Amino acid sequence: MKLGVHIGYWGLGLTREDQLQIVQEAERLGYDSVWAAEAYGSDAATVLGWIAGQTSTIKIGSAIFQMPARSPAMTAMAAATLDQLSGGRMLLGLGSSGPQVSEGWHGVRFARQLQRTREYIEVVRKVLARERLEYHGETIELPLPDGPGRALKLTIAPVQDAIPIYLAAMGPKNTALAGEVADGWIPFLLSPEHLPQLRASLEEGAARAGRSLDDFDIAPSVNLMISDDVQAARDATRPIVALYVGGMGSRKQNFYNELMRRYGFEDAAREVQDLYLDGRREDAMAALPDELLDSVSLIGPTDVVTERLRIYRDAGVGTLGVMPLAPGKDERLRQLRLLAECLEAA
Repeated sequence: MKLGVHIGYWGLGLTREDQLQIVQEAERLGYDSVWAAEAYGSDAATVLGWIAGQTSTIKIGSAIFQMPARSPAMTAMAAATLDQLSGGRMLLGLGSSGPQVSEGWHGVRFARQLQRTREYIEVVRKVLARERLEYHGETIELPLPDGPGRALKLTIAPVQDAIPIYLAAMGPKNTALAGEVADGWIPFLLSPEHLPQLRASLEEGAARAGRSLDDFDIAPSVNLMISDDVQAARDATRPIVALYVGGMGSRKQNFYNELMRRYGFEDAAREVQDLYLDGRREDAMAALPDELLDSVSLIGPTDVVTERLRIYRDAGVGTLGVMPLAPGKDERLRQLRLLAECLEAA
């Protein structure tokens, strides 16, 4: 099992110098990859380009590029450019974002997500293979009919023969799609104890494509807080988990809330969502069960974290991407060092 570090959204509490030191220390420690995110602030492509020029071995990944933010051709252009800038280190993580961001920020209808994602990835692969771009799907038509558009092909070549494509997916159908069309899967709030049942969806998708998952990379994004004060470590994760379980979506559509219900926390998931959407965020954070936080995070003393690493590895995780939650650069650097030691002990 390899380690990755998620630096999240740029500019939230850390300077660019702080972020760069975190990335470079992860590279020195042997971390395999660094991942940048985007929502409606910093964009991930610019951040990854900046990192590529100041590192030499660590892979650079988007977690994720929002599909409604870019045409598939533009996504392929960005990925190919980043692959060249980094000397072949690009990992392309894609995701749908959510209806609020897709429709409210990008002006793209959040509809037919399964079919659109399938076609989007097919077009990205076609562009990266430097084929002439002619595609006739249900949600994507290129070139546009009855107009002056031409079937063009990418003028630059990626360094890698095939840039790995990861899909961020939550529900069973989207997870199955990842197993069918992607090279890896980026889940969030993953409980490794439940990975076998989630893997069944991946296998369903792989079977549709007539392939195996032998080289498929399960690469969860996991909150990290190594501390002898277990309760303080849990409390550090509460704001993020409450945001996603309670506030990332509506009462009718919240993929993370549905996931917690599938884990067996139906009552807690409902309570956290009701409290969060009613504006009682502190109460929502307090309502998160300790058992839930322990199952979806790497928290606690080093011996506990070492054992959890074994569980993730044995469950089939290939790349464990962590988000250090400690305040400040120095403590986050210490967290990365401790985790590297824990993995060595595991």
